[in-house]
Amino acid sequence: MKWSPFAVVTLLSLPVSASQVEVLHWWTSGGEAKAVEVLKSEWAERGNQWNDFAVQGGGGKSAMTVLKSRALAANPPEAANLKGYELDEWASLGFLRDLSPMAEHLGWYPKMPPMVRDTLSHNGTLMAVPIGIHRINWLWLNRAVFERLGLTPPTDWEQFVTVAKQLKAKGVTPLAIGNEPWQLTVLFETVVLGEGGKAFYRKAFLEQDPATLTGPEMVRALTRFQQLRDFVPEKYAGLKWHQATNLLESGGAAMQIMGDWVKGELSAGNYRPGEDIECLPSPGSAGLFSYNLDSIAMFKQRDPAQLQAQGELAQLLMTPEFQARFNRVKGSIPALSQPDMRQFDRCAIRSYQDFQQAEQGGNLLPSMSDGMAVPTNMRQAIMDVLSSFFNDPRANPEQTALQLERAMRSTRSGTGAEQK
Repeated sequence: MKWSPFAVVTLLSLPVSASQVEVLHWWTSGGEAKAVEVLKSEWAERGNQWNDFAVQGGGGKSAMTVLKSRALAANPPEAANLKGYELDEWASLGFLRDLSPMAEHLGWYPKMPPMVRDTLSHNGTLMAVPIGIHRINWLWLNRAVFERLGLTPPTDWEQFVTVAKQLKAKGVTPLAIGNEPWQLTVLFETVVLGEGGKAFYRKAFLEQDPATLTGPEMVRALTRFQQLRDFVPEKYAGLKWHQATNLLESGGAAMQIMGDWVKGELSAGNYRPGEDIECLPSPGSAGLFSYNLDSIAMFKQRDPAQLQAQGELAQLLMTPEFQARFNRVKGSIPALSQPDMRQFDRCAIRSYQDFQQAEQGGNLLPSMSDGMAVPTNMRQAIMDVLSSFFNDPRANPEQTALQLERAMRSTRSGTGAEQK
């Protein structure tokens, strides 16, 4: 349903005693759940009702399966956490409400960094409301462990391996991670950034260049990725990301490579990001900013009360006050221009400063592992290849590079994989 600006203004001014929304998301870990509570409480403070549609499962795969079944049954929720190519795919299918008239009337566009507006636009129309920017290429380390053992934080992957060997010799698990495919893909993305740099990353995952995907740089990245298998927890099979963070907190593991949702988990456990747990760019990626943009999309509705509720929710999400409270808890930074960062922790302040510098220097990179750089089915194919490779000690890096290229090529046709 297409709404004119006049219709939007009229709809937003309708007198309604209480609005009710159902919102699908997969923010279910400790820190994420607290962030959702921020949204629920602000919504309730306005006299409205929240119907929580939380689906367990890191990475959102289960949530997307449930959402597809609801949409095909012509019963989608009013709103859902969609991002990257998932957002584009739902928009292409015609399920999402065009938020451009609302954005133009309420003056949202000047409040959005260029990357945010570009990412959330489909064929020139705004399809979602931004709520937070996550940085993926972070290295988290337990400061007490490093100080006790007299170790220096690694700044490249060669140093990382050296430090990891020293930690392992002292009986400390070097790298906290589980074998979920999406966790392994986050790790691989950071290896690619650190070993190959921006140009290599862009050629491999944004341009999907066959020669790059099968060439010596990719083989080197895969070899390094395979080497890291020696440093994971003994019982890493089935370890969830937040459980890996718990290992980091307790000193059972010394380091974790993961996006800054880790910071939300740290805060939930009363650890101080940037103090008890240090935050650094992942090895070799200083100056680069691999990002995931969290956003809420609105599914098309016919009921005026549902449309009214969507409008009220969208306006709440775009307030600086909400974004500050939500992102302080979740670990991300606000998706608005010039946010007030004074009440954020050290890692968030560094993230915002690094975001600004990367934006100015052309060093913002959409995350492959989080679905910002490649279509959904291609991302799944990449995860399958990387998971099989990492979990098989006999796997061959050269053959795996060929498998990776074939997997990406086979999912490229008809997916609209070209970048915006």
